[in-house]
Amino acid sequence: MDYLKRFWNWLVAKLKIYWNLLLGQTTIDDQIVEKYNEIEDKIEEIRDEIQDRVENVKDEFEDVKDALKEVVDQAEDVIDAAKGKKKRGRPRKK
Repeated sequence: MDYLKRFWNWLVAKLKIYWNLLLGQTTIDDQIVEKYNEIEDKIEEIRDEIQDRVENVKDEFEDVKDALKEVVDQAEDVIDAAKGKKKRGRPRKK
C-alpha cells in the first residue's frame, strides 16, 4: 500500500507541475506575437506603398525634366526669332 501512496503523491506532484506549466503559457503571449505579426505586415505594406510613390515621383520628375528641356529649346527659338533669324525647320530629304 505504501507504493500506491508514493505513486499517487508522485503523480499528483507531476500533474501540478504540468498544470502550472500549462497555465504559465497564457494567451497574452500569443496575442503579442499576433499583434507583432500584424504590425510587421502593415509596415511591409506601407514600405511598398512608399516605394511605389517614390518611383512615380521619379517618373514625373523625368517628364518635367524633358518638358523643361523642350521649353528651353523653344525659348531659344523665340530669342532667335526676335533677332530676326529664320525659323529652323526639318532638314530636306534628299
